[in-house]
Amino acid sequence: MIELYPTPEAGMTYYSRRKFILMAGATTAGTLLTHGCAANQNGQTLRSRLVVNHTTSDTPETAIASLGFIALTDAAPLIVAQAKGYFTHYGMTDVQLVRQPSWGAVQQNLSLGAANGGLDGAHLLTPMPYHLSAGKMPDGNPVLMYILARLNVNGQGISLANIYRDLDVGIDSSNLKESVEQAKAGGPGMRLKIAVTYPGGTHDLWMRYWLAAGGIDPDTDVSMFVVPPPQMVANMKAGTMHAFCVGEPWNAQLIRENLGYSALVTGELWRDHPEKSFAMRADWVDRHPKATKALLMAIQSAQIWCDRPENKDEMCQIIAASQYLNVAIDAIAPRTKGIIDYGSDRVSPTSSYAMKFWQDNASYPFKNHDLWFLTENMRWGYLPPDTDVQAMVNNVNREDLWREAAIALFHTTSQSIAIPQTTSRGIETFFDGNQFNDKKPMEYLALQSIKKLDKT
Repeated sequence: MIELYPTPEAGMTYYSRRKFILMAGATTAGTLLTHGCAANQNGQTLRSRLVVNHTTSDTPETAIASLGFIALTDAAPLIVAQAKGYFTHYGMTDVQLVRQPSWGAVQQNLSLGAANGGLDGAHLLTPMPYHLSAGKMPDGNPVLMYILARLNVNGQGISLANIYRDLDVGIDSSNLKESVEQAKAGGPGMRLKIAVTYPGGTHDLWMRYWLAAGGIDPDTDVSMFVVPPPQMVANMKAGTMHAFCVGEPWNAQLIRENLGYSALVTGELWRDHPEKSFAMRADWVDRHPKATKALLMAIQSAQIWCDRPENKDEMCQIIAASQYLNVAIDAIAPRTKGIIDYGSDRVSPTSSYAMKFWQDNASYPFKNHDLWFLTENMRWGYLPPDTDVQAMVNNVNREDLWREAAIALFHTTSQSIAIPQTTSRGIETFFDGNQFNDKKPMEYLALQSIKKLDKT
């Protein structure tokens, strides 16, 4: 028998059944009205909608979906949804998980679509659905995407080669500045080589933010280039790079092979920052609303399961398999449990920056987070300075579908589900005191002292 829905645990935000229904009635009124349902203030319409959520008429329009993933720990919700039978439980009996060699390959396959040998959806760096929707492809053709859920918060790292151990580089990148300037003086080919996983993606933005906060211009002071996540450690071993930003388990694997150390984990830059998203082609979602909800319920169930401490070892065993991450369990398990060995004198046995899949609203795709990613994409020249970023977020972020799935999941299981009351988590504060107010994104942008925007 599959244990689909765990009981509440400490550290997670839950509501009583009555409080949840009342809150969800208020916060999803617009969504329910959009779908032809009237909502009153006492939540009765929502209650009746919950009753009809799981009838035979809700059978998915298709049981088939092709979903891509990269070999990273934060793909766990998709992998576990498959391995533990959640997709099948909700009627998605023919979900294919297809491992991808790089984010560029994911992008290309989403552009193709499954009908042409590509993908319907994927585990994605959060900015990527926006790049696809904006036509940031070699052929320039836009492919509208929908972000349906956040897969995790935290869980990435910035690591350096062993030759920089004596510099004590940590959250303050300015300790690296002298080495950067010395290398730069040797000419363009001698600059420090720093790898990220995708231009304008989360790892690129974490690295750029960290460098710029220490007075290092990522565009003129160092050489930044793209390397697929599973190839990071091999490239460091070959000496082709000096530092990288990537998701787990590749920072931990670097340390296991004694090739470098972690300057930081990205939760130190921005506590509980958003990371990967589950996104699908909009045309697939629009054709298959019931199947979309089934996929979301399966992934939400998997996220709840993954966040239970007693499931961490099994989760690591599942995702470590050769068809998924293909690494040793020991490279995955410690950091998922908050045991972070930085590969230096620094070890945190109970880090508060561990990856989260569900707790503290990790699964909910806050719109203000997407707005920050797009604002940073403007900062570094990936989007034009006159981009209407709010309109982009409203077109791509489908938090309303996440809410519908969470409500259905709550009704089906009586599992207490936390749903945020607003689409913004509020003002976000970064490690250097910088703040992002989603109501004033251009003010945030103007305050950044280092940005490519000034040079274009």
